[in-house]
Amino acid sequence: MYEKILSAYVTNLGKYNEGELVGKWLDFPTTQTKINTVLKEIGIDGTRYEEIFITDYESNICGLAECFGEYESLFALNYLAEKIQESDSTIEEVEALLDFGEYIGSIEELVTLLDNTDCFMMYAEVENDYELGYYYVHELGLIQELKGSVLERYIDYEAYGRDVRLDEGGVYTHNGYYVYMIDSPRVQSGEVWGAIQEMKEDMKRIA
Repeated sequence: MYEKILSAYVTNLGKYNEGELVGKWLDFPTTQTKINTVLKEIGIDGTRYEEIFITDYESNICGLAECFGEYESLFALNYLAEKIQESDSTIEEVEALLDFGEYIGSIEELVTLLDNTDCFMMYAEVENDYELGYYYVHELGLIQELKGSVLERYIDYEAYGRDVRLDEGGVYTHNGYYVYMIDSPRVQSGEVWGAIQEMKEDMKRIA
């Protein structure tokens, strides 16, 4: 997993409203010290200038930067970045889940997604209906006895794969995965924000 998961361009909202763009990139995961340094450098003083917003995101994980809005919590972003960094999933699997398009509407949903990867099935190097049909027939052993036989020539793998995909609600991702959901994880916003608050307090004690 990458050492840097996500970068956000943190901007001074007050100065922006005055016609001046003052901001700085912050990489996640991060520390309280680094957050404080960035806020100080962009002029957040807790009196005249108190509020920030985020004008841009960057990530080497395809699809991640597009999941966030202008007013995300820095601590929530940090919590998510740590979750991704500590995940047992590969970068390719995380990208495939993002490409699937479910549970990516908020940081709470993204955390839920990472905590419930067992609710999804992912097959690598399956990029179209033909390959899906072939995979189900042969690799999963659904019609193992037909392999190499004359009858194998008459199997319409593409049609079968299309029926499987439609039945499962599956998606082909940009990086060569076939993904479908076998169970619906429940988003527990209270638990997620409780964990974010706990991390925030821990960071402040360490700083």
